[in-house]
Amino acid sequence: MTMSFHPLFRRLSLSLRLLAVCAALAACAGPAALQEAELLARGGEHEAAVQRLQQAVAQDPDDRRLRLSLIQARERAVTQLIAQSSAQGSANRDTTGPAATQALQALASRLEAVAPQHPRTLALKAEVARRQRHAQLMRDAQAAFDARRYERAESMLRELMAEDPAHRTARDLLNQVETLRAEQTRTQTTLTLGTGLKPVTLEFRETPLKTVFEALARAANLNFVFDKDVRGDAKTTIFLRNISVEEALRVILSTQQLGHRLLNENTVQVFPATQQKQRDVLETVTKTFYLVNTDPKQAQSLVRTVAKSRDVFIDERLNMMVVRDTPEVVRLIERLIQSLDVAEPEVVLELEVMEVSSKRLDEIGIDLAASASYGLPGAATTVSSASGLSWLVPNPVAVANLRSTRGASNLLANPTIRARNREKAKVLLGEKRPVFTTTSTANVGVSASVTYLDVGLKLEVEPQVQLDNDVTIKVALEVSSVTSEVKGPQGSIAYQIGTRQASTTLRIRDGETQILAGLINDNESRSTSGLPGLSELPIAGRLFGTTTDTRDKTEVILLITPRIVRNVVQPAVAAGFLPSGTEAQPGAVPLSLRPGVSAVRPVTGGALPGIGASPRAPSPEGRPGASGAPQPGVTGPEEVMSGAAFQVLVHNPSAQALSTTLQVDTSVLSIEAPGGDSGRISLTVPPRGSAAVMLKARADTRFADTVVSVDTGGESLRLRVRDPAQPDPADPAADPNSPQPGEGDAPGVSPER
Repeated sequence: MTMSFHPLFRRLSLSLRLLAVCAALAACAGPAALQEAELLARGGEHEAAVQRLQQAVAQDPDDRRLRLSLIQARERAVTQLIAQSSAQGSANRDTTGPAATQALQALASRLEAVAPQHPRTLALKAEVARRQRHAQLMRDAQAAFDARRYERAESMLRELMAEDPAHRTARDLLNQVETLRAEQTRTQTTLTLGTGLKPVTLEFRETPLKTVFEALARAANLNFVFDKDVRGDAKTTIFLRNISVEEALRVILSTQQLGHRLLNENTVQVFPATQQKQRDVLETVTKTFYLVNTDPKQAQSLVRTVAKSRDVFIDERLNMMVVRDTPEVVRLIERLIQSLDVAEPEVVLELEVMEVSSKRLDEIGIDLAASASYGLPGAATTVSSASGLSWLVPNPVAVANLRSTRGASNLLANPTIRARNREKAKVLLGEKRPVFTTTSTANVGVSASVTYLDVGLKLEVEPQVQLDNDVTIKVALEVSSVTSEVKGPQGSIAYQIGTRQASTTLRIRDGETQILAGLINDNESRSTSGLPGLSELPIAGRLFGTTTDTRDKTEVILLITPRIVRNVVQPAVAAGFLPSGTEAQPGAVPLSLRPGVSAVRPVTGGALPGIGASPRAPSPEGRPGASGAPQPGVTGPEEVMSGAAFQVLVHNPSAQALSTTLQVDTSVLSIEAPGGDSGRISLTVPPRGSAAVMLKARADTRFADTVVSVDTGGESLRLRVRDPAQPDPADPAADPNSPQPGEGDAPGVSPER
């Protein structure tokens, strides 16, 4: 029985020994891990220390010392990593670039390995995800920008900037987008017709309005889009000659109470010119004005009064005004603000104040004893007898006075002050005298208060700078001094003040000195003392008394010299008239037609009825020839009277000087220049310039068509010479039997001349 249980006992004993050895080794492993982790932390290897403690805790999860050390090591490692990241971020200027994002991602990985659930680790992982999303937004915005989809690019960039205002790359790209958008808006608001200067002639009588627009569209290569409220059956009568397409369009729209806006260079939208329709159709722009020299409330009042703009916002803190209106009105507001926001004038006043005083004292005569006594010398008690009594007089009995005093003093103040236009400037030279006031209140007691009284020289000036460099100055001068002290009740003191005041308004030239003087105080007195009667003798009275003559004289002088520092600089828009549209449409283009459009005759045949373009009205730049290069040409009137002198211009559009010869028909015209009898005159036209030549139609010419040309080729001038006393046989109106426009011909067609 004993022999059978012995192997089992031996095995159990061996297991217990092994367990004891393992427990001993584990007990030794805990302090060893703590020591190793502490050595690593001292060396700055906090991440390695955390890894060593993590291994130790994995072997012995129940050891509290190891777990507490692991928590502390994690905090130290996180603090060290965050400090290193902050130092690198301070050294790197671009904290939002790809390199910074990669560094932040690497730091997040290290923090996750050390403390995956730490708040700093979670926040850093969220920041990395946010930056990755921002990088994707930035790539999409750049792609949209490259594809010229500026609206989409702006939307993504603003979303990115709302979350990260310091993103430099996004800010730079957004600035480019805003510049391009502003350029697009500026181009759209200043859009003009591409063929707006093309000359046309319109002749229609009682023609439907849309027919007129159709004819104008075909002749000027324009597109018209009509609002649903435009009446197409309305009829109009128009006779316009020698007028540009733009002006013809304005005349038609204005007379039919229609409005328009340009969609592009050759597309026009037409709509009724009602207030509600203009609000629905006309696009508006927003402009921000940062004012410098004017009050935003005044600017707001000006804009609402003159430009009739209602959408106006002001910010007095920033001195800013924001306006939303049509481009024409905003341009008018810009010119108004330019005239209003002008720097105020400033002037430097050089002041010189002098108080000149003089004193004179003359004292001549003899001072005699004023009293005499009879008694005992040196007696202090009353005497009862007359023995020893004698007359007693003061010693000395008489004193001769021979004194004359003269004195003069100057008090000078020379301040220089700078003042703005219509603002007061003050100067005080003197002192503040305290005046005590006592107040007695029932059941309260006596209270005392002190006030201060300004005594001395007080000067107030208010300049107003005129446009002709004159300065109008309001001057108020006061000179005061204390003459005596007056004692009041309960020991209070008041002062008797002597004052001299002067106020006036001066107008002085810049740099001119004006003197204000005459504030004189002259005191003269004479006093006599001596024996009664004898001291009043004419000459001998000086032996029996003393005469004192005193005279005090003071005078205040003010010298003022203005020197203009800055006067009003009138903007160019304030020099003349500023077109401001109509009462109903502020800022609209004036309806008046521009001069200088070349004459155009209606054409027949294949041309559109009612509209003709001049084939002989070259622009100053010339027209392209067969080779495509600009060619020289001659311009001038298309019709002159017999015997009249007129001028033609020879244009040279090339970059080289042009040597040519002007040729005319001597039977119709003559050249008013030496050597022009032959009908030819040599000219040298400067590069991209013009040369003028005077011609004269011969007086004996009744009706003739002629050509003025140059021998170098190019555009020629065709003109007609006729006698004003005779009717033009080519004019249909001259023949009463010929049909008038609109009667026998198609609308707008004039007979061919």
